[in-house]
Amino acid sequence: MSGPEAAAAATVSAASEFPYDAVLLAGFGGPEKPADVLPFLRNVTAARGVPEERLAEVGRHYEALGGVSPINEQTDALRTALQTELVDRGIALPVLWGNRNWNPYLIDTLREARDSGRHRLLAVTTSAYSSYSSCRQYRENFAAALIETDALGTVSIDKVRPYFDQPGFLDPFADGVAQALREALAGGLTADEVQIIFTTHSIPTAMADTSGSATLGEHGNGGAYVAQHLAAARYVAEQVADRVPHLGGELNWQLAYQSRSGSPSTPWLEPDVNDVLAEQAAAGARGVIVVPIGFVSDHVEVIWDLDREAADTAGDLGLRFWRVPTPGTDPRFVSALADLIAGRVGRGLPHEAVLDLPARPLACAPGCCANPRGVRPTTSGQDSADDVAVAGGASR
Repeated sequence: MSGPEAAAAATVSAASEFPYDAVLLAGFGGPEKPADVLPFLRNVTAARGVPEERLAEVGRHYEALGGVSPINEQTDALRTALQTELVDRGIALPVLWGNRNWNPYLIDTLREARDSGRHRLLAVTTSAYSSYSSCRQYRENFAAALIETDALGTVSIDKVRPYFDQPGFLDPFADGVAQALREALAGGLTADEVQIIFTTHSIPTAMADTSGSATLGEHGNGGAYVAQHLAAARYVAEQVADRVPHLGGELNWQLAYQSRSGSPSTPWLEPDVNDVLAEQAAAGARGVIVVPIGFVSDHVEVIWDLDREAADTAGDLGLRFWRVPTPGTDPRFVSALADLIAGRVGRGLPHEAVLDLPARPLACAPGCCANPRGVRPTTSGQDSADDVAVAGGASR
C-alpha cells in the first residue's frame, strides 16, 4: 500500500469525524482473460433466460478484443484518482472497490470491510442515471451481499444520488464534441451537414417508464431515464455552441440508443444508433459526432458498439465519423464524484443545478426505479424507512 491509499489508511482513525468509515466504488465488472468471458456473461444475465447462443454471440465481441474488458482497469484507475482527490481534500476515508459481476466481487469487498471494522459505507456507482439497472439494482446487490455475509444490521451502505447533472461529468463530453466539430468544420463540412448523436444503453421501455420516482412525477413516457439523458444532451449542446463560435448554421443533435439485448418481442428504447446513422445519411448529413453520454468509461460496449459497429455503418454510408471520449478519470469528473461524497460527510457546498429539470433529493426516494420482476431487498440511499424495512425483513 502506498501513495494516497497509505495516506487514507494512516488517517482512518480520523474517520470517526465523518458519518462513514469508507467509500465503496461499485462497478459493473468485466472479464480479464478469454476463459472469463462466458462465466462473466452468465453472471450478467443470471435469471433472465438469455439463451447460450446469444451469450456466445456477445462473447465474440470480447474475443475480438482479446477476451479482456478494459472496464476493471478503468474502474481501478477511477478508484485511485478518487482516493487521491479525497486525501487532497482532507477527507480521511479509504475508497474500496467491489463489482457486481466479476472480481473483485461486492461480497468479498463487504466481507473485508466488515472484518476490518468498517461498518458504515457510502457507495458511488459507475452509473450516472436513474433506472432499475443503473441504480436500484446496485442497491439490491448491496443488500444481497450483506445478507450473504451475515452483515445485515451491522454494516450499512448508503448510496449517493445519480450524478448525470454534475458539470464535472458533462463538461468533458462538451469539450470532446467541440473538438470534433472544429475538426469537421476545418475539414470542409458545415454545421448543417454534421449531426451530433448522443447515445446511451437501451433498456426495456417498461423499465424506462418506471425509472425515477412516481412521487416526483417522473414515471411514464420514458421516465426519468429518458428525461435525464435529454436534459444532459441539451446542456452539452449549449456548451458546445459557446465553445465553437461562428458555427454558420444550426447545431443538430438527437438522442439514440445502443447495446440492446433481451427478447426481440420485448419493446426497448429506440431508435438504435445504426438506424439513426442511416436516416441521417439519407437526409443529407455528411458527418456524425457520436457522444456516449450514458457511459462513464470506454469499456467494451463503447468500443465495440460504437468504434466498431457504428463506425463501420457510418463508413458504409459515406459519413465522416467522430466518437467523443467518455469522462474516464478526467479531473473534473473525479472532482464531481468527490463533491457528492463531501456533501454527504458535511464538507460540501450547496449543489448547483445546471439542467432544466426539477431538483432531486440527495438520495434515492423510497420505491424509485422499481424492479420489473418484483420487490427485492435493497439498502437505502439515505436512511429510507421503506427500503431499510424491506432489507431488514429479508431472509437468506
